[in-house]
Amino acid sequence: MGLFGRLRESLSKARQNLVAKIENVISRRREIDEELYEELEDILILADTGVAATTEIMARVRARVKELRLDDAAQLKQLFKEEVLRILGTETAPLALPAEPPAVILVVGVNGTGKTTTIGKLAWYFREQGKKSLLAAADTFRAAAIDQLEVWAGRAGADIIKQREGSDPAAVVYDALQAAKARRADVVLVDTAGRLHTKTNLMEELKKLRRVAERVVPGAPHEVLLVVDATTGQNAVSQAKLFGEATGVTGIILTKLDGTAKGGVVVAIKKELGIPVKFVGTGEKIDDIMPFNPEEFVAAIFD
Repeated sequence: MGLFGRLRESLSKARQNLVAKIENVISRRREIDEELYEELEDILILADTGVAATTEIMARVRARVKELRLDDAAQLKQLFKEEVLRILGTETAPLALPAEPPAVILVVGVNGTGKTTTIGKLAWYFREQGKKSLLAAADTFRAAAIDQLEVWAGRAGADIIKQREGSDPAAVVYDALQAAKARRADVVLVDTAGRLHTKTNLMEELKKLRRVAERVVPGAPHEVLLVVDATTGQNAVSQAKLFGEATGVTGIILTKLDGTAKGGVVVAIKKELGIPVKFVGTGEKIDDIMPFNPEEFVAAIFD
């Protein structure tokens, strides 16, 4: 199965919840009227598209129906597809990696989102591109995080720099970046603590990691990627807001797309925050990660 096939398969629940419901409503009502609009609006809201994006989509669909003088409800599905893609944009958002390695990527997010697992997948992704990754176990708050990252480092064939539980995360980052220079690693992936995102001390810790990274590698971190769990819906948007304010998030990695019927959260994040989704997790295997392509995402749901 190719990448698009895997993406389409992972989005089967989202397709059933969003597009299948739109098709069902449209098939029952040939006429375009206010009652139909209200039903379609409810579907978008329940799919976690968010109030702002839903309001904009519905307003533009109404306007285009008038402009094009449409009178057949069956024609609405294409309009919804076009409006979702308009919000997401047609351009992919590649990683901003420096010309001279090492590239430093901070990976942030609350516990339970799949953050450590995602780092392992990213290391594998870079390995497939011929790049050498080094993992920094800077989530020293819990021993399980260090152990888990070590397992993923082994699976991905990546080096790992770690210290004991309770160590200063900034010291781990410092050691990892020095090691990356010495070993000529291409990419450093930093696992960070994922305690509750409302805790001020966590945000201050992340800011400190940024400062240390910049001292050792000028311009670092080159990316701050926030891992969010697609199944948490609007919670994911709230997390992105908080982390974005504190750490300067440059991109989103949306995990567990295969486990949610609410794929609209991708649209909500883009509309409300303007932060691009750069990768999506499509399953549990090490290669179940891919760069986010808006056109393929929309096609996988709507077609």
